[in-house]
Amino acid sequence: MIRFTLTLLLAVLGTSPLWAAQRPNIIFLMTDDQRCDNLSCYGRPEFRTHHIDELAAQGVLFNKAYYAVSICMPSRVTMLTGRYLSNHQVGFSPPYNYTLSEQGLKDSYPSQLKKAGYRTGFVGKVGFSVTEEKRRPNMFQPYDFRDHFREHFDFFAGDGTHTGSELRLWPEEDQALKEIYDKSNKKLTRTLRTGEAMLRFLETQPADQPFCLSVSFLAVKHDSTSHIYPPHLKLFQNTEFPVPENWVNGANEKLPEVVQKFWRGPKLHLQRSSTPELYQRQVRRFAAQGYTVDQQVGRMMEKLEEKGFLENTIVIYTSDNGRFQGSHGLFDKALLYEESMKAPLIVFDGRAPKEQRGRREEALISSVDIAPTILSLAGLTPPASMQGESFRQILDQTQDRPQWQDGVFMESLFINHLMGARGKPNPEEINERTIRDNKSYRCHGIRTARWKYFRYYEQDPVLEELYDLENDPLEQTNLAADPAYSETLQELRDRTQELYLKAKG
Repeated sequence: MIRFTLTLLLAVLGTSPLWAAQRPNIIFLMTDDQRCDNLSCYGRPEFRTHHIDELAAQGVLFNKAYYAVSICMPSRVTMLTGRYLSNHQVGFSPPYNYTLSEQGLKDSYPSQLKKAGYRTGFVGKVGFSVTEEKRRPNMFQPYDFRDHFREHFDFFAGDGTHTGSELRLWPEEDQALKEIYDKSNKKLTRTLRTGEAMLRFLETQPADQPFCLSVSFLAVKHDSTSHIYPPHLKLFQNTEFPVPENWVNGANEKLPEVVQKFWRGPKLHLQRSSTPELYQRQVRRFAAQGYTVDQQVGRMMEKLEEKGFLENTIVIYTSDNGRFQGSHGLFDKALLYEESMKAPLIVFDGRAPKEQRGRREEALISSVDIAPTILSLAGLTPPASMQGESFRQILDQTQDRPQWQDGVFMESLFINHLMGARGKPNPEEINERTIRDNKSYRCHGIRTARWKYFRYYEQDPVLEELYDLENDPLEQTNLAADPAYSETLQELRDRTQELYLKAKG
């Protein structure tokens, strides 16, 4: 009997340590538009994110985590489903403007966990629509979250941004949840409401059932002061934030011409971040919102400890995309420079022994890896539809490092002037005209431990950028035309094409 029990245990665990055998609770925290270095633990103490810093000090902080796509709707779907944008096609501009199918949601990590007996909850910005079969366009009215999300989430407080749906709350009999979102309560800004709803989920959690809670803060997106908790804005009103070395005062004429002419980032930079005064105003507002999020993380950790859940809970913290904040003479996100593509990623595991905590990890991680990792941490096999790799063994330090991925694929398929074509009868024709007129700045590429390569592949001729990030972390010198790097360039071209074909599926 003892030998049989040990054999069965080893079969379940594989090479995982014994402490990882428990069925853990999982909390996935995502902010909106929070640039990686807008956190103290990533080297910017002026942002004052003390509770998130503590999460990192007791967990694993990833130095080389990257978005597979860096704009909100497709990025959220990628992290939910473990699929690349080229595969799921849930984005803003045609032809990549489908809804997520019901089957796609069934294959997502929350649905898989619910099927396995977890209590599932969602709070905050959903950011995409689900229909029985995938369809275009994906932003339409009327739309009701209850039609497609109800069977997948036991607890739901979903904001309808980018979906056409109104805010929906369930369980309907939860009066305390309704009071949190009562519009007459003016004291609660959007981040405080999200924090209250997050705590409400934990307060109503049974002790005898594992749970998975996904929280999508609407902060730090949008810098209107109407979204910001006033006392927290006041905390930063006199803070002088250091200006990144690749911030550009005014326009950046070194950017590719197609980006200068047609991408909204240069124009938004001139409006919002192109002078020292504009830069300080913007970053103070982002910092205030990040501080409010940080306070909610602290409250959440206290609640987990109070309820006795902390020692069996995994907390994952990230954002949906980065933000330029004037770096490269750009505002917004999406393009494949570091400020847009590098993700904050922190994983705290309450089960882990002390000697495995407080670690900075250099393994390359993609946002497409998050969903399969969550399922793997829960002891489940990811569905075949998931394209990412579980980094569970990176976390518990059992991974054979030479076998781990040495490059991650990134893409940007958003064309801002095609947003208006979504509802027209000929969106694909308009897209083809955009390409034919050389107005497309769609790009894809690869990030390795040392190199960043990407190409604007619909340009004629194709435009390429190559950066040695060990020696040029701010991406100031494009080496693509330098003959000394021709072999590296060709190797990364080939690898990008290989990964692109894999991403399409």
